[in-house]
Amino acid sequence: MALVRERALGPRHLCWLRCLCGSWVPICTCASALGFSGAMPRGRLQGPDVALGRGQLPGLPPAQWVLVSALGQARRPPMMSSAALPRWPSMGSPRTPARTVLFERERTGLTYRVPSLLPVPPGPTLLAFVEQRLSPDDAHAHRLVLRRGTLARGSMQWGALHVLGTAALEEHRSMNPCPVHDTGTGTVFLFFIAVLGHTPEAVQIATGRNAARLCCVTSHDAGLTWGSTRDLTEEAIGGAVQDWATFAVGPGHGVQLPSGRLLVPAYTYRVDRRECFGKICRTSPHSFAFYSDDHGRTWRCGGLVPNLRSGECQLAAVDGGQAGSFLYCNARSPLGSRVQALSTDEGTSFLPAERVATLPETAWGCQGSIVGFLAPTPSRPRDDGWSTGPGSAPHPPRLCPGVREPPEEAAGDPRGGQVPGGLSSHPQPQGDSPRPGVSRDVGSWTLAPTVPSATVPQSPTWLLYSHPVGRRARLNMGIRLSRSPLDPNSWTGPWVIYEGPSGYSDLASIGPAPGGGLVFACLFENGARTSYEEISFCTFSLHDVLENVPAGPEPPVLGDKAWGRCWPS
Repeated sequence: MALVRERALGPRHLCWLRCLCGSWVPICTCASALGFSGAMPRGRLQGPDVALGRGQLPGLPPAQWVLVSALGQARRPPMMSSAALPRWPSMGSPRTPARTVLFERERTGLTYRVPSLLPVPPGPTLLAFVEQRLSPDDAHAHRLVLRRGTLARGSMQWGALHVLGTAALEEHRSMNPCPVHDTGTGTVFLFFIAVLGHTPEAVQIATGRNAARLCCVTSHDAGLTWGSTRDLTEEAIGGAVQDWATFAVGPGHGVQLPSGRLLVPAYTYRVDRRECFGKICRTSPHSFAFYSDDHGRTWRCGGLVPNLRSGECQLAAVDGGQAGSFLYCNARSPLGSRVQALSTDEGTSFLPAERVATLPETAWGCQGSIVGFLAPTPSRPRDDGWSTGPGSAPHPPRLCPGVREPPEEAAGDPRGGQVPGGLSSHPQPQGDSPRPGVSRDVGSWTLAPTVPSATVPQSPTWLLYSHPVGRRARLNMGIRLSRSPLDPNSWTGPWVIYEGPSGYSDLASIGPAPGGGLVFACLFENGARTSYEEISFCTFSLHDVLENVPAGPEPPVLGDKAWGRCWPS
């Protein structure tokens, strides 16, 4: 094959790849004459001519010539107009937040993945957790690392990388950081899973043999020092873990409710049926939450989201006005779009989930993040600040007969296996709490707004959501807004804050800016060629969101098809 470059007068030029068939394909654009290349064609290209040759090209600096291989004589590729050049989907807004790269893949192969962001008052101090892996592969996860950020002189100052040496079990690898902060005691709980050896999650799902442990470390000084690991598997899950092929927390962040309850989002692949001799027959992924009502001294397992397949998830407390308060769960799903579920008992159990057609998934799905915050006052709908006022409350949701998931979309194993009749919720046993891993009997009822989504008034609580925008690949990190979280059709279209490969992310509300506007932070995976080259940090205000998200709700995506699996990666 042959690699040549377009002679460019402007700051960008195009790199061409000559295939064995003799055709020429543009593969990337260089950002400058120095030859720094992105991974894929993007943006508009400049340059009136293309110069080709073998060896050094006369009249061009060394940075703009390459050797042409002996597979064929170099020849001029077909000219293409800038409008016809392939590039990333152009969905960006006029404003793209400045970003800081906090973690970068090293030449040794060390890779940083699965970001988690937690603000801790005062200040606030920001704790940025990630996995350190020996390679991008899940099976090569190694340990957890942390960088602390503090606000100084109007900007965020980041400390050096710190290895969390105590967040580990012997002969296990530490994965999925998911912190939560107790405002009453000032304690930070960092939850994670410890997985035996190099056993991939896919193997656990296929065999039905769980290799994960639920673990936690704590800090009482905003992440400066950390205690030893607590293995909470037996305490929080108990015998129910025997019916789980695997499980994990988050990833992302947990929440604390006004009641003081601490919640850590989680998911499991439940073994629904085994054939004789212990051979696995069918598993289904379900989101749920671990919770504590005594400031983290003890932890329990809430009931599973009972119907639709749901995986990696995050939680937010939602004040629905006249509809009351709910715990909102937004989860990854293999059904072609995100899934949301509500809890009326603070995560002890969940009502049946529903698909969110306005939040499409990428192929095979991807983790996403949500954060809740108080809406601006109704008198200032475009205000960039927050308000303690009630805002306009939506009409109370009515209960309507829920539609059972059709057999082709029933909860199933990672290969899409089905059981006739689908999955139904289980009865709630008597007692203070549901049996671990089983949700309260909620029948076939679900929540629905009493008016069309276009006229549903805004809620006192709004939600922000981050997720890659691409449908076929993890591309373009997008931010979306919901002014009525109880309505799954209330999400806006995306504001793209990074164009290019993007992956997992975590959002945080970091308080008001000096001018009074609410400010958010996003920690997300990104890169030029792949989404796991860097983990970047950026901030933006609510004003930025309101100015850059498309006006009106996003039209639902029609014709979604279920993907065959929901494996995290």
